[in-house]
Amino acid sequence: MAERCDVLVIGAGPAGLAAAAAAAGQGVDVMLLDAQPRAGGQVWRHDIAHRAPRRARHALRRVAAVKRHFGIRVVDADASARMLRVEDALHAREFGWDRLILATGARELCLPFPGGTLPGVTGAGGLQALVKQGWPVSGKRVVVAGSGPLLLAAAASLRAHRARVLAIVEQAARHDVHAFARALWRWPDKLAQAVQLRARLLGVPIHYGAVVRAARGDGTLCGVEIDSAGVSVELACDHLAAGFGLVPDAGFGRLLGCELTAATQPAIRVDALQRTSVESVFAAGECCGIGGMDKARIEGAIAGHAAVGDESVARALFAARDRARRFADAVAHTFTLDPRTRTLADGETTVCRCEDVTLDALRAFHDARAAKLATRCGMGACQGRICGAALAELFGWSWHGHPRQPLFPARLASLADESLARRSCP
Repeated sequence: MAERCDVLVIGAGPAGLAAAAAAAGQGVDVMLLDAQPRAGGQVWRHDIAHRAPRRARHALRRVAAVKRHFGIRVVDADASARMLRVEDALHAREFGWDRLILATGARELCLPFPGGTLPGVTGAGGLQALVKQGWPVSGKRVVVAGSGPLLLAAAASLRAHRARVLAIVEQAARHDVHAFARALWRWPDKLAQAVQLRARLLGVPIHYGAVVRAARGDGTLCGVEIDSAGVSVELACDHLAAGFGLVPDAGFGRLLGCELTAATQPAIRVDALQRTSVESVFAAGECCGIGGMDKARIEGAIAGHAAVGDESVARALFAARDRARRFADAVAHTFTLDPRTRTLADGETTVCRCEDVTLDALRAFHDARAAKLATRCGMGACQGRICGAALAELFGWSWHGHPRQPLFPARLASLADESLARRSCP
């Protein structure tokens, strides 16, 4: 028997927490689901060594009375039946909803470069998440590279866990970043955050207009080669955290049939009230377009109020959302990827890690389907979540056809339901 609720929220990051709190405030039955063992998402991921930020604690208190299920993974969803199947560590179960809010967040964009698959090389946000959960970095030499404000946040987290952050390698030009910083007076809270971050990173050099050309090592990472304004710099290190921004995690929306934007890295398309093209399905936060925590929280609140019919309160938040989106636009403009970042890989560089497919093996193809059929690129465990986003940047390939159930790898026991089997098998 499926457990039903009035409003089901998928994702317990800032957007999902705001949506659940807004909907629950109207006295309806709200349920919150997340794959992680605790609420908070990536931004407010539980840190074993440090207390959660004040805003995170406040957001968690607001959903204290909401039904919550953590450590679950979505297997299948049926929008017409308004039914969701998930599994946890032991069981499969079903949830039904009257209104659904997607707050599935984003994934890190990892572009290929020589040595990028060496042990010791991770995404910037990936290493930040590992460290918060106990990965030992005390005394380790770390280089943080790529693009965007996430680099500073990741570097600050690493330093807080006693890592030796040797350098931040930012591909955006110095004058662009400085112009962005001078404009932060328009968003005083962001200016304060930037000042605090720089204070926490005092003494860490930042290389602007620079990229990591290669990671070096024999079996494990021992150093990196940096191209800084045409000058090659070698740094010995134990870890390289390289991330080139974020891409919307719109996979669940695609599964439900939601219309997506036409961008290279598509997001779920929503209207002013965060409604998707599918009836009774809303979306909020990074899955609707990368914009940062403030935008995500406001969109979540709008979606939560709109889902329970309180449109007047939702509309009162439009001005704040517009302001947050203007900041997001400024970030996107400043940290637009330089064409150099798309030419880091050489022919022998591994692009699809799951199936061990190199760049040379992909050059002969004109689209993702042909590449998949001939090389199995994107058909491994991650189902193209990593290499698909990279190839969209490198070649402009669309990697976003209709997904098949199960959405994530699942146990056979979770797939035993006959109705799911009929939907999964053409």
